[in-house]
Amino acid sequence: MKRSCFVLIVTLGLLVTLPAWAEDNSVSEGLAATPPMGWNTWNKFHCNVSDELVRAMTDALVKSGMKDAGYQYVVIDDCWQVSRDQTGQIVVDPNRFPSGMKPLADYVHSVGLKFGIYSDAGAKTCAGRPGGLGHEYQDALTYASWGVDYLKYDWCHTTTQDARASYANIRAALDATGRPIVLSICEWGKAKPWLWGKEVGGNLWRTTDDIQDRWGGKEKWPHGGCCSNGMTAILDEQVGLESYAGPGHWNDPDMLEVGNGGMSTTEYRAHFSLWAVLAAPLIAGNDLRSMTSEIRDILTNKEVIAIDQDPLGREGRRVWKQGDLEVWNKEIQDGSRAVVLFNRGSSAEQVTVAWEQIGYPGHLAAVVRDLWTHKDLGKFVGKFSSPVESHAVLMLRISP
Repeated sequence: MKRSCFVLIVTLGLLVTLPAWAEDNSVSEGLAATPPMGWNTWNKFHCNVSDELVRAMTDALVKSGMKDAGYQYVVIDDCWQVSRDQTGQIVVDPNRFPSGMKPLADYVHSVGLKFGIYSDAGAKTCAGRPGGLGHEYQDALTYASWGVDYLKYDWCHTTTQDARASYANIRAALDATGRPIVLSICEWGKAKPWLWGKEVGGNLWRTTDDIQDRWGGKEKWPHGGCCSNGMTAILDEQVGLESYAGPGHWNDPDMLEVGNGGMSTTEYRAHFSLWAVLAAPLIAGNDLRSMTSEIRDILTNKEVIAIDQDPLGREGRRVWKQGDLEVWNKEIQDGSRAVVLFNRGSSAEQVTVAWEQIGYPGHLAAVVRDLWTHKDLGKFVGKFSSPVESHAVLMLRISP
């Protein structure tokens, strides 16, 4: 009883004092100046997570060249937690993580990478594990003590909660620890987080329901409710959101499915190109230990990654569409343009980008470079046209 009373007094004390500390958000200033890049357990492994798996993926991320290409964060998604103890402290699965989280975070840091973890704004996570509701400050202090650099915060089991207030609360809790921690708002776009995510200190926010490893379409979940999305369905939902993204605050069309087997190499190249032109977070989710050389080459293409990571921080937008054919354009800091010629159709088609579509005068001469073949295609005036294969892209850098 005495111990319980002591815990209650300490907890009440924290509740009184922490909001005052949280008024200074300088701790999180400057985070995610470019879209975060990393790897997450969920898309491939779901709840089958462990210390052994995360260490192996950390090693593979380095060995594959992904670290050198810019990937930073190793993130454990749902199912690492099993309960809370009598003081409310979150309990790590002792079978899957026998040494706890601190040694694992230390290992990730030891190879020059950053460590991320997952929780939920509701009473439970999406997999039914303990959520963060009512334990925000306690959990934030725990995460900081482990060395967490990135928190993905989901939106399951939230009932009548207000999304904006819930995410402002966890941001304040993270800042109160004194440790800079990237906040990934995983609210699925239901409450339009692009309208308020920046104000509450979110560094990225999901704009849609979950991605699935397939080309297109929107499907209802088998257990009811909406929806899982193919890659192109998610792409369509990004149209019109580009003005809300910028350094430190990014629209997140969900993690990459590149290499998980549901699409062709050509489709994965399109997926990666389009996410790059969207200035989307590039969070891989495949088995890095066994990926083919073709998949590794997609994930480590430094010319495409440079488009995503351009410090100007402009999200690309669709500037032309006719049936299955599209042109996407992203302004680059040096005045050049990243352009994706995209063919959703079932056969090869000619696709043209006119200079006026991308903000250049028609008389301008510009060098066109193919970012997948790493070759300059020549100097062109007014427009560029090329055949694009089915379900493929041509990704270009156009420089005056």
